[in-house]
Amino acid sequence: DVFVNTMSGTERDAFEAAITNAAGKVTPENIRAKLLVRCIADDAGILMFTDADADALGKKSAKVLDRLFTVARKLNGLSKEDVEELAKN
Repeated sequence: DVFVNTMSGTERDAFEAAITNAAGKVTPENIRAKLLVRCIADDAGILMFTDADADALGKKSAKVLDRLFTVARKLNGLSKEDVEELAKN
């Protein structure tokens, strides 16, 4: 079992920076894992992953990642439209 946390403002900024390339464009590549490393925690609330784990996490089951991503997105106020809008920029 894992827990899905909400991000602080600083963590949200770090997530947005992680999905933005040098030209300021959002790259949706591995976006699920990049969000989840900032939200998946153990029962003590300690994050279980770091940014360095995002690539490996992204290689896990898409079904599981999608389920966790949906929960993390909702808990953190990221609507589907927000994610799509970020990807358009």
